[in-house]
This record gives sequence, structure tokens and C-alpha cells, in this order.
Amino acid sequence: MLHLLDLKGEPIGRFANLFAAQLNDTHPAVAVAELMRLLVDERLLPWDEAWDITRRTFAYTNHTLLPEALETWGLRLFAKLLPRPMEIIYEINRRFLDEVRGRFPGDEARVQRMSLIDEGGGRRVRMRTSPPSAAMP
Repeated sequence: MLHLLDLKGEPIGRFANLFAAQLNDTHPAVAVAELMRLLVDERLLPWDEAWDITRRTFAYTNHTLLPEALETWGLRLFAKLLPRPMEIIYEINRRFLDEVRGRFPGDEARVQRMSLIDEGGGRRVRMRTSPPSAAMP
């Protein structure tokens, strides 16, 4: 898709105006980290610009309501198979949790619940398309 922009002579900033992706359920959620990788690593965009494009590109629907039914991937396996997307997920999570801590100082239980990385038991990546901002009042 990025090459199509080049062919059309469109600037990268218009990507989300020309392409949209609806992600249903947790399986395709890694597409968020992959688009960030393409924008940051290959197109050399600053993080904030790449994140803005990524957030405007993807929409997400999840029909699973129970937290225990949401897909998770073992962190070690994920990092072994997809090392750069894992680094990007860590950075997305760090920035998001900074926002959570800013809005809810001292509420580390909330931070743990909302983190994209489940630190309990075996560390796991919670496959959501983006941090659960809807959970923040």
C-alpha cells in the first residue's frame, strides 16, 4: 500500500485518508505494530507522525467481552518470531501507560490491567489493536 502512494505521487501523510483497515477480533492486531515498523523504519517518519497515521488507518471490532477469552501470545515466542514489532509494542505500551499514570496517579492496579503486556504468570502479549483507551473514563 505504501508503494501505491508513491505511484500516485501522494505524500505519506495522506495514507490514512486513502487506506483504511477494519480489524475484527484479536488475530490481526499485529498489523498495528507492522504498519508502525514500515512507517518508522522504512519511511523514517518520526514516531508521533507514524502513530497518528496508524491510529487513523485502523478501526477495531472485538466481539469477545470476557478478558480470559482474549487472545494472548507468549512474550518469548512473539519476540523470537517478530523482534521489531515486539520492540514497537513495548514503545506503544510505554507511552500509553505514561498517559494512564498521568490520569490516574498511584493506581498501579489500573496500569497492570490496561497494559498490553500481561506480567502475571508467564509474560504474555495481549493482542489488542491498541491500548484500551475506552477503559479510561
